[in-house]
Amino acid sequence: MEQIEARFKQLDVLPMVKHYMDALDLYGLFKMHVPSSTDCLIEYAESLCLLTANIICDNKPLYKVSEWLSKYSDGLVNESLKADLFNDDRFARALSALFKADRHSLMTQLSCNAMRVHQLHTDEIHNDSTSITFKGLYENDEPGAVKLKHGHNKDFRPDCKQLVFGLNITADGHVPLSFSLFDGNTNDDITHIPNWNGLRSLLDREDFIYVADCKLCSEKNLTHIAENHGFFITIVPRDRNYLKPFINYLKSNPVQWAEAFEVADSRKKNKAVKYKTYESGKTREGFRILWVHSSSKEQEDMKRRQKKIEKTQAALEELSQKLNRCRLKTQKQIKIAVDKVCRDTNSFVKCKIVVDRKQIKVKVSPGRPGLNTVYKNKWSFTYSIEWELDKQAIAEASKSNGIFPLITNTDLQAAEVLRKYKKQPYLEKRMYTKKTVLEVAPVFVKKQTRIEALLFLYFVALMLVSLIERKIRMNMARENIEKLPILPQGMNSKKPTWNNIRYFYRNIHLAEIVQAKVQIQSSVKGLTALHKQVNQLLEVSVSVYAGFQEDWWQFKDT
Repeated sequence: MEQIEARFKQLDVLPMVKHYMDALDLYGLFKMHVPSSTDCLIEYAESLCLLTANIICDNKPLYKVSEWLSKYSDGLVNESLKADLFNDDRFARALSALFKADRHSLMTQLSCNAMRVHQLHTDEIHNDSTSITFKGLYENDEPGAVKLKHGHNKDFRPDCKQLVFGLNITADGHVPLSFSLFDGNTNDDITHIPNWNGLRSLLDREDFIYVADCKLCSEKNLTHIAENHGFFITIVPRDRNYLKPFINYLKSNPVQWAEAFEVADSRKKNKAVKYKTYESGKTREGFRILWVHSSSKEQEDMKRRQKKIEKTQAALEELSQKLNRCRLKTQKQIKIAVDKVCRDTNSFVKCKIVVDRKQIKVKVSPGRPGLNTVYKNKWSFTYSIEWELDKQAIAEASKSNGIFPLITNTDLQAAEVLRKYKKQPYLEKRMYTKKTVLEVAPVFVKKQTRIEALLFLYFVALMLVSLIERKIRMNMARENIEKLPILPQGMNSKKPTWNNIRYFYRNIHLAEIVQAKVQIQSSVKGLTALHKQVNQLLEVSVSVYAGFQEDWWQFKDT
């Protein structure tokens, strides 16, 4: 009689991820755009799908992906068999093939599938960019690939090389639709026109609202969008000349702010943030200038100014103890030191140097003092500093606490313009997901071509987790479910994230009874009623977590 044995294979979120990938026909798109050679044992499309799934489920370097896959394909066994076919060399060759493929067409078709399958609204698109930091030499010797260079590093690592990763997301669920890679020293302001043109081609429309940060606010960028019948909303840098008349007017005149809306303060419980708006006019190009007053920003600005003033006063106290010695003996030296201390608060702290002069006698004849000793009169100078607060300047500056300017060419009400701009932080959360949850860095690939291809897979992974988050939150709202106890220790989540869902599904596995290497019985363990509820909210059918075939984890055509 053949020996009967039990096997345990990992499931967790991989069946769910595969379900969403299949819905977008990701394997079919990879197979179409990244065809394999006839003698290839493993299709590039299969390798790329597994790499994407690995990024989403449990990001590993290329040489550890087969080890990760063996938990699903072979289970807890001494030696993996099926997973060994997917080694780091095959993954690397698949990435090289992806780099050579028409990735723009691939991304376009993938985004179109996402918009069609999930009924995404594309009337409002948000754009932002971030840096991806690379540690190591990384010589730029790959023709056609973006260059790793030093630039303004948003990870605060100016010593490291980087790439610039630009992302476009929908306001509907904050789902990524497209992305772009740029050399590490690329300025954001030159990327907006080609990016907007690309979105116009992707969406086949011009009337969507393009929302971005202050780098969009240049005459060239805004005029290009407006002249091509597009719409924009962005924040204006405070150094623009056309903002000065209103700021000067505000110092000595009352302004009739219009109530916009209020939202709960995310940082303070039982507190609300109130927003007001005021339309001050138009630019010479005819674009509307909308000023916004935020109650929370008002408090922050006031505290920030007070903190700077207190820091300056403390520094002046410390400086006053060091005068008249070492390198603070002359008025010029002291003035340089005072200006440095008051650099950020010279409008609010008025400081002056006080000179105390007195005449003293100085011996000029040689030898010891005596009856014939000759003296001469000399002036001695002693310096001190005095300061006081300019209360009028502080009062005038306080009138601009909490305000910031927006510019737009839409006909929307000022409050609605503000609502749309306030969705911009959700894009920053997508960048956060890419860097922390999906762990884009460190990148364990050396060739620039493969780095560029791998970052394409990170875009795909980010799109998929965003669609999952959108789906569960949308259905929770539809069924009036306020929160789900899926966090550690059964704590509730009002807006489940991919990290929450991944943690909640961590212990689901497949138990198999095998005789003569043939499965005679199987069952899914760890799938509770709450898991089934989450599956329903994610619109994952029962069959996704039941009736597994031997090679269920594969993406290739069956």
